Amino acid sequence: MVSLYFGPWKTLALVVLVTLAVRIFYKPKRNLPPGPKGLPVLGNVFQLPQALQFLRFAEWREEFGPIFSLNLAGQTMIVLNSHKVAADLLDRRSTIYSDRPRLIMALEILAGNMLFSLSGYGELWRKMRKAAHEGFNIRASEAYQPLQEKEAAVLVDNVLKDPNSWVDHLKRSAASTILTAVYGMESIKSKDDPLVARINDFVHRLTRASQPGAFLVEFLPIMKYLPEALAPWKKEGNEWYRKDTAMFQGFLDDAQRKVNAGQAKATFAAGLLERNSGQLGPIEASWLAGIMFGAGFETTASTLTVFILAMRLYPSVMKKAQAEIDAVVGRDRLPTFEDRDHLPYIQAIVKEVLRWRPPAPLGLPRRVMKDDLYEGYFIPKGSLVLGNIWAMNHDPTIFPDHDEFRPERFLDETGTINVVPADTRNQGHVSFGFGRRICIGLNFANQSLFIDIASLLWAASIEPAYDETGTEIVPSPTEHVDEGVVVHPAPFRCNIVPRSENVDGMLEVAKRKLW
Repeated sequence: MVSLYFGPWKTLALVVLVTLAVRIFYKPKRNLPPGPKGLPVLGNVFQLPQALQFLRFAEWREEFGPIFSLNLAGQTMIVLNSHKVAADLLDRRSTIYSDRPRLIMALEILAGNMLFSLSGYGELWRKMRKAAHEGFNIRASEAYQPLQEKEAAVLVDNVLKDPNSWVDHLKRSAASTILTAVYGMESIKSKDDPLVARINDFVHRLTRASQPGAFLVEFLPIMKYLPEALAPWKKEGNEWYRKDTAMFQGFLDDAQRKVNAGQAKATFAAGLLERNSGQLGPIEASWLAGIMFGAGFETTASTLTVFILAMRLYPSVMKKAQAEIDAVVGRDRLPTFEDRDHLPYIQAIVKEVLRWRPPAPLGLPRRVMKDDLYEGYFIPKGSLVLGNIWAMNHDPTIFPDHDEFRPERFLDETGTINVVPADTRNQGHVSFGFGRRICIGLNFANQSLFIDIASLLWAASIEPAYDETGTEIVPSPTEHVDEGVVVHPAPFRCNIVPRSENVDGMLEVAKRKLW
């Protein structure tokens, strides 16, 4: 009798050959959306750059239109490039466009299948999504406004006292705000606090692991079952999962102690513990809370960096915004959320910052759950689907001067009425994503950006920096640093100076009132 046991390595080779054969010889019977011509077998794999893929996709949009397809070694990818196409598929057909592709390293190993933003469209995802929405919907987010005002005052104080480290202060502020909102922790006072670095490492580890091709196991799933002795990447990933789980559980346990002692504030963790009633297990609940602060940390810091860049390059926008603040708020106090409705230009700046340089220009891929037809094109089951946020936010048919930073585009001729394009959920942009996978924290993020931007403009001006010869240093608006999912401006220099001599005194008064 012939043995069918090949041994582990021969079995692995056989799986690889069968997988390649299926990918090579399987052809959909109907027409895919158009796309760039690629190589035999490998398709468009080598036409994709390692970083800043959104720029290449934007180029292909000019050639192939609002929807095009790619062949990645047999894996079909559909790229959506207009508000209408994204809304038609990701919003209006969300029941089949809300799944995720399998991410073995990022989701299954590093996160133990607990990372609901990367999870497949199933029961656990629905439970986590529901719990997250309850804690960060528009009404729930209003409860966080007092702490956001406090953190904005601390941010301005730190930036003015140490302006050369403004990037680090933005990161500290983003971390402190979200940690306080999620867990009720004390504000992080120092940019050098090790917890900021710990959060930063956690986010970067996951975003790097989510990049296509970052780990061979994504192409050869059988490698997941290798023993750790033969797979050091797996051993390291499992160790990080244990460490991160312990950290998240420690945070949530501390929040539970505050609830039991009657010391709980209006925080996400307190609400989650009160409402949970066993719907989520201890590890599920701790990871849900952990992901809420992890997801909001880097995107908020990146967006505030874009704001500083825009004010440096567009001083007329800064001066117009400061004039509005002075007229509404005056110079004797900091802005508050009660001023929000009376500061339409500041609200427009928030929209324009997110449109001009979206922090996640491609977001995360979806996986279509069954065959679909759209505008005569065939989208096969299992295709990866990407919403090209960058291309939509820079669509010349909607934003003719899309490269310019111009908040006025979101206001009517009176400068007071909000005006936004169709299919943007009243945001003016699509930087928060689409459909059932839209960013849960968008209300909280908009609040943080508004109060931080208003407070910074009330207190300070962003002015040019000069080199040793006295020549003005002009930052590039087109240089980016790609961190995997989140993209932020390349490092640049500027001078942040107080707008008046009494700013420090006013900040001290404000901090005493807020605390």
